[in-house]
Amino acid sequence: MLYNINKGQRRSKSRKESDDMSRISDLIENFISEMMEQGKGVIEIQRNEMANQFDCAPSQINYVLMTRFTTERGYFIESRRGGGGCIKITRVDVDKEDYLLDMLSKNIGSSINKERAFTIVEAMYKKKLIDVRLVNVLKAASDDSTLSMVEKPYRDNLRAEILKAVIVAALID
Repeated sequence: MLYNINKGQRRSKSRKESDDMSRISDLIENFISEMMEQGKGVIEIQRNEMANQFDCAPSQINYVLMTRFTTERGYFIESRRGGGGCIKITRVDVDKEDYLLDMLSKNIGSSINKERAFTIVEAMYKKKLIDVRLVNVLKAASDDSTLSMVEKPYRDNLRAEILKAVIVAALID
């Protein structure tokens, strides 16, 4: 929620504000992705310069990096201070088995929420580990509406078990 400083009243973001934020995040993500392709998987950016280029706050760049260039999606981010500071982004290329085993051991655990599950499924698709049909099946199987008959505290546990079972099945080619 945002607060109107002059009146001290609470107001929520307008639909246009929310759409603009989403659109700028998409533009920043696409720009970084294109740079990654040209840079063969490794780039260095300066957050303030990029914020100036997109006419946004530097925190918007941080938001995109933290939500769209995560380890679950196959990226490693390193921040360097001094000399103007920069952020180094590296796309991690690992083979299918290593990636999937890493998903099992580090990213899913015994419980996972819907948003995180969907992020992992989309990352697997982007790495060409699963096809679009399996993406749709996994999302349907792990959606809250599908798991609605399970009590809320146990829903994330069941979702994790479903994802793990499918990942193990994907390892058996």
